[in-house]
Amino acid sequence: MQCLPPAALNGMSQVVSLARAPSDDTLWAVIASLGRTTRVAEVFNNRNAAIADRAWREQQVAAYAGFIRTARQPVPNYTVAPVRRADLPRGWKPLPALGFLRGKFI
Repeated sequence: MQCLPPAALNGMSQVVSLARAPSDDTLWAVIASLGRTTRVAEVFNNRNAAIADRAWREQQVAAYAGFIRTARQPVPNYTVAPVRRADLPRGWKPLPALGFLRGKFI
């Protein structure tokens, strides 16, 4: 049996902290808000996709600004935030681009 010199054991006696792997439970959400009401509009696996969807939704709101004014609908504000899969409601469905359907904020 071969013994290791004390200098070789110094590196082995330290406690190594292992970083925890990211959870598969975290998603990136595009969140639509009107006043105090907020809804998850869409969810994505990565932040860049969520930011692109937010930009698309904001572009759609700008393109339909005249229609929104005529329909007297409030304009939703979109943000991107992390959300856990477990925090989504059971019956969750993506929101339409303008945030409302048939005159109601969904």
